[in-house]
Amino acid sequence: MSRWALPLLVVAALIGAWQIAAGSGALANLLGLEPLLVPSPAEIASSLWENRSLLAENAWVTLREILLGFLCGLAAGLAFAVLLRLSATLRRAFYPLMVASQAIPILVIAPILVVWFGYGIGPKLVVVALICFFPIAVNATDGLRSVDPEATKMLRTLNGSRLQVLWRLEWPTSLPFVFSGAKIAATFAPIAAVFGEWAGANSGLGVLIREDSANLETARMFAAVAILTAIALALFGLLAFAERRIVTWR
Repeated sequence: MSRWALPLLVVAALIGAWQIAAGSGALANLLGLEPLLVPSPAEIASSLWENRSLLAENAWVTLREILLGFLCGLAAGLAFAVLLRLSATLRRAFYPLMVASQAIPILVIAPILVVWFGYGIGPKLVVVALICFFPIAVNATDGLRSVDPEATKMLRTLNGSRLQVLWRLEWPTSLPFVFSGAKIAATFAPIAAVFGEWAGANSGLGVLIREDSANLETARMFAAVAILTAIALALFGLLAFAERRIVTWR
């Protein structure tokens, strides 16, 4: 409770200040906007309840994209890191390309994927996986390379094969790095899913946010953003819980 008390107090204070500023109209005057464009937390909560069916239906679509895309990015990132660790030639050839690939804006890739593969779930999974791939692959690669050389020599003297060294020594050593990369990717996955839906989709929280923005349904738009934030925090929390249970020596 001591860990969460101070952050919760800060959040409560910010929400309280927001409620007072929005409810009195001071925030709208400060921003130079109409009061209906600056909803208060109470109005957002009311919209969240009144539109719960619509929000839940679209949230399920986005949640499925986030989870499946994250798992695809996790699998690809770990596989790529292992390959780079096993082969110095592959590492020299592909690691710089992997870093350079992050210079390509995801907003440019998403519309192209929609043109190629249509409005189904496929393009969204690719966008989420691409966003999640980089932090996982880089952290896993660094983790596999962080092994104590003396420990590797000891396993070699015990006739340990290359795969045994990887599985018994390098993989456990890299787990804290893997979880760090996965937690970073978890916070980016909802953003990637929304980008994918903005590029082309028929349903999802990204589509709902876009429509609400055009129709000035700001309270429901903020409610959708709150759900996306909750999804990111829940995924981050699950990964942190798994890390505490698996990486017990940290």
